[in-house]
Amino acid sequence: MEQFDWTQATKITPDELPDLITTYLTAHQSRDLDTAIAQYTTDAVVIDDGREYHGPAEIRTWLARAATEYTYTSKVTAAYRCDQDHFDVLHRLEGNFPGGVADLHFRFTLRDGLIARLIIES
Repeated sequence: MEQFDWTQATKITPDELPDLITTYLTAHQSRDLDTAIAQYTTDAVVIDDGREYHGPAEIRTWLARAATEYTYTSKVTAAYRCDQDHFDVLHRLEGNFPGGVADLHFRFTLRDGLIARLIIES
């Protein structure tokens, strides 16, 4: 498992995020599975709610389930760069899930111009 110190981040504007991340986040929010999956490496890992999803097939299943489980809106509230391969994007979600509001970090690790790892956590 990757050990990375996310506290060593510098705040940036969302416009300064790599196009890859912006494309992914737009696809994720609009539930465009093909575009979202195309942004991942073939050996990518997503960690969400303590569960791991490995590779395009498992990630696609996770994205499809997440898209239908709840209705919510998502807004980027902050963005951070740790280095050229590590970015943290803070989202505020509001919807019909338990609690109704959540601030979540989408922590991206990039490799070779694609997403190698995404950790979603509060």
